[in-house]
Amino acid sequence: MSLLRFIIVAITTSFLLVGCSFVDRWVYRPDINQGNYLTQEAVDKLKVGQTKEQVLFIMGSPMLTSIFGDDIWYYVFRQNPQHGYTKQITYTISFNSAGNVADIKRTASDNTTLDEME
Repeated sequence: MSLLRFIIVAITTSFLLVGCSFVDRWVYRPDINQGNYLTQEAVDKLKVGQTKEQVLFIMGSPMLTSIFGDDIWYYVFRQNPQHGYTKQITYTISFNSAGNVADIKRTASDNTTLDEME
């Protein structure tokens, strides 16, 4: 009789533990946005030749700067939705020796656009 009771408890426990993976979708998880909140409107205002002050006014403070000087700024926008995949867009702004924008590079995970992340 104790063997039958053990088997019933083991099967019941197995079903309860398997059920936890289905309950995960019902649990509320907030969207987590990290880094610089970037908009397509702000990025469209960036132009080669602008000064560092103009870039600060448009984009705000950079998330990271180059460790070898203040000539490269990184703006990173990372989004982790409730039950989806993490998306990230990085803008790398390079400055020349005069302090003007020389190059703007965009890197995105999964070819994500800023409009899709908003």
